[in-house]
Amino acid sequence: MKVDVRHGNIEQALRILKRKVQKEGIIRIAREKEFYEKPTAKRQRKKKSSEKTLRKLRMKNELPKKRNSRKYL
Repeated sequence: MKVDVRHGNIEQALRILKRKVQKEGIIRIAREKEFYEKPTAKRQRKKKSSEKTLRKLRMKNELPKKRNSRKYL
Protein backbone atom coordinates (compact mmCIF):
# COMPACT_ATOMS: atom_id res chain seq x y z
CA MET A 1 0.00 0.00 0.00
CA LYS A 2 1.41 3.36 -0.97
CA VAL A 3 0.49 6.89 0.13
CA ASP A 4 2.12 9.99 -1.30
CA VAL A 5 3.00 12.90 1.02
CA ARG A 6 2.29 16.07 -0.90
CA HIS A 7 3.87 19.39 0.08
CA GLY A 8 5.03 17.95 3.40
CA ASN A 9 1.43 17.50 4.60
CA ILE A 10 1.82 14.43 6.80
CA GLU A 11 -1.62 14.77 8.45
CA GLN A 12 -3.37 14.50 5.09
CA ALA A 13 -1.28 11.48 4.12
CA LEU A 14 -2.08 9.83 7.46
CA ARG A 15 -5.83 10.35 6.91
CA ILE A 16 -5.57 8.83 3.45
CA LEU A 17 -3.62 5.86 4.84
CA LYS A 18 -6.19 5.27 7.59
CA ARG A 19 -9.01 5.37 5.03
CA LYS A 20 -7.24 2.87 2.77
CA VAL A 21 -6.46 0.53 5.67
CA GLN A 22 -10.07 0.66 6.87
CA LYS A 23 -11.40 0.00 3.37
CA GLU A 24 -9.14 -3.03 2.96
CA GLY A 25 -10.17 -4.38 6.39
CA ILE A 26 -6.60 -4.81 7.61
CA ILE A 27 -7.30 -3.61 11.16
CA ARG A 28 -10.33 -5.91 11.50
CA ILE A 29 -8.25 -8.91 10.40
CA ALA A 30 -5.44 -7.98 12.79
CA ARG A 31 -7.88 -7.73 15.72
CA GLU A 32 -9.40 -11.11 14.86
CA LYS A 33 -5.97 -12.77 14.75
CA GLU A 34 -4.65 -11.05 17.88
CA PHE A 35 -5.90 -13.88 20.13
CA TYR A 36 -6.79 -17.48 19.37
CA GLU A 37 -10.49 -18.04 18.83
CA LYS A 38 -11.94 -21.50 19.20
CA PRO A 39 -13.56 -22.90 16.05
CA THR A 40 -16.97 -23.11 17.76
CA ALA A 41 -16.77 -19.47 18.85
CA LYS A 42 -15.77 -18.47 15.31
CA ARG A 43 -18.77 -20.32 13.85
CA GLN A 44 -21.12 -18.71 16.37
CA ARG A 45 -19.75 -15.23 15.60
CA LYS A 46 -20.13 -15.73 11.84
CA LYS A 47 -23.65 -17.13 12.24
CA LYS A 48 -24.69 -14.23 14.45
CA SER A 49 -23.31 -11.65 11.99
CA SER A 50 -25.09 -13.32 9.06
CA GLU A 51 -28.37 -13.30 11.01
CA LYS A 52 -27.85 -9.62 11.73
CA THR A 53 -27.31 -8.77 8.07
CA LEU A 54 -30.37 -10.80 7.05
CA ARG A 55 -32.47 -9.00 9.66
CA LYS A 56 -31.27 -5.65 8.33
CA LEU A 57 -32.13 -6.63 4.75
CA ARG A 58 -35.60 -7.79 5.78
CA MET A 59 -36.27 -4.54 7.63
CA LYS A 60 -35.04 -2.56 4.63
CA ASN A 61 -37.26 -4.43 2.18
CA GLU A 62 -40.35 -4.35 4.40
CA LEU A 63 -43.07 -1.94 3.40
CA PRO A 64 -43.52 0.98 5.76
CA LYS A 65 -46.70 0.89 7.82
CA LYS A 66 -49.40 3.33 6.82
CA ARG A 67 -50.08 6.06 9.29
CA ASN A 68 -53.56 7.04 10.25
CA SER A 69 -54.03 10.50 8.80
CA ARG A 70 -57.41 11.19 10.39
CA LYS A 71 -57.53 13.98 12.87
CA TYR A 72 -60.09 13.70 15.59
CA LEU A 73 -61.68 16.99 16.53
